[in-house]
Amino acid sequence: MHIEYHPKGVCSRKMEIELEDGIITDLRVTGGCDGNLTGICALVKGRPASEVIQQLRGIRCGFKKTSCPDQLAIALEQAIQ
Repeated sequence: MHIEYHPKGVCSRKMEIELEDGIITDLRVTGGCDGNLTGICALVKGRPASEVIQQLRGIRCGFKKTSCPDQLAIALEQAIQ
């Protein structure tokens, strides 16, 4: 399943997620902090979406109420509902 999500309140502009049987097989992020997001993409590949949601949900970026990891968790929550 291909998911295209447009994050809100963060620097990244688009997240493209590939899910297969609840497992994240690929993640590409446009915009945002390249090094951090490249690291997140590498760390989540091959992991269950439910596990990633649990670990990333609620992370904040500085004074913002959300972050790119939190937005990824929101996108995954919407996808698996």
